[in-house]
Amino acid sequence: MAHEGKIRFTLPRGATGFFAPGDGPPPATDARAFRGALHAAARAAGGRVGGMEPQEYPRSFHTASVVHRTGETVVLCHAHHPWIAFARERRNWYDEEFTAPPWWASVFADAGFVVLDGERLGLPLAAVDTSVLSRAEWRQVRAYGIGTLGGVLFNAWA
Repeated sequence: MAHEGKIRFTLPRGATGFFAPGDGPPPATDARAFRGALHAAARAAGGRVGGMEPQEYPRSFHTASVVHRTGETVVLCHAHHPWIAFARERRNWYDEEFTAPPWWASVFADAGFVVLDGERLGLPLAAVDTSVLSRAEWRQVRAYGIGTLGGVLFNAWA
């Protein structure tokens, strides 16, 4: 996919989950709002919540799932910004393993979250404004070989 050198996403502070002690912690996504939206999404899907794992170091995201008639969908919620993504399996980090949002993903948008699709998450870093990333964050990106927006957002730098 050609991105023609256009910046298609701007990373805000806290996007990687890293922060310098002098800067204070990055913002926090309302975990309670996420849980509420998750339960509403499960009801919309005709299923149930399959479990939720709150973000813990070194992951930058909460993990949950919705179990429905056709299987289980993993729901990822960024810990510092209200971004939602979907995957087939639970992992500690993601790069390109995202799935398209299911039809019931609109429940998250209605609750104030931003649902990120595979195209956006697959953006190469050249199409992302990374000017807020520190040297330490860039070291992690390079060390882990991360090349996509999704890899920067849903990671577990250890």
